[in-house]
Amino acid sequence: MYKIKISTDSTSDIPASFRQELNISVLPLTILAEGREYRDGVDITPQEFYKILDEATVLPVSSQVSAAEYLALYREVAQAGYTDLIHISLNGKGSGTYQGAVMTRDMFLEENPGTRLNIHIIDSRTYSMAYGMAVVEAARMVRDGADPETVIAHIQDWVAHTRPMFVPLNLKCVKKSGRISPAAAFVGDAIGLKPLITFEDGEAKILSKARGEHKAITALVDICRKERRPGTSYCLVHGKNQETFQQLKAACAQVMDQPPMAEYEVGCIIGINTGPDMLGILYRR
Repeated sequence: MYKIKISTDSTSDIPASFRQELNISVLPLTILAEGREYRDGVDITPQEFYKILDEATVLPVSSQVSAAEYLALYREVAQAGYTDLIHISLNGKGSGTYQGAVMTRDMFLEENPGTRLNIHIIDSRTYSMAYGMAVVEAARMVRDGADPETVIAHIQDWVAHTRPMFVPLNLKCVKKSGRISPAAAFVGDAIGLKPLITFEDGEAKILSKARGEHKAITALVDICRKERRPGTSYCLVHGKNQETFQQLKAACAQVMDQPPMAEYEVGCIIGINTGPDMLGILYRR
């Protein structure tokens, strides 16, 4: 008889309603901003962080989930009698969080050679709800009685075919994060160019550029409509820009075959790279 626990990290941006409903454990990354440390999603909300981003002279930085957090999770899950822990991590190429999960798993197993807990760690190779959706679906499968192998196979298939698309509407943070060059950011801001940024096999890539917010929204929706696997979940993400987000929602409602799985505010870790003014669609190809 299996007893399975699903966990992830805060960069998955999973809304609190899903976390609570499906008993998903979320480990926080740490943010250093203006000389203070914050645990992502614990000590600070996205809206509070957007204000810090707007006012910061130096771009905030993030650090991976601590070894202590991982070990505490493994011990808690083992003591609760679970047979399997399935942990889905943010992109291993962009953070040491995945490697930290693997390293602390090995430490835990060395310290507890008789444990019945199997710990499965999956590198999502992506960000935000691009893997958060897989986490939610995995938790639903566990609730409905799926075995670990079936759940893991579904997660791996999902992250292999996921597409996150983010459009920063202001290029200040994108320039500081190194996603685009300062020269390109200067020109882009001057003429209103908005890059459509995605991740493929863990690497950032600019899919295209659109001039102005309206054309950027049109490009987002067109690419999603052409690529998205029919009948699968998708999510819409935004920063503090409610007016442009409403335009994105309206454009999606005209062409999509179902409403989004979630509409959510971009989390602090992704916000460092996109800035607080952004839009995005995340879906399965």
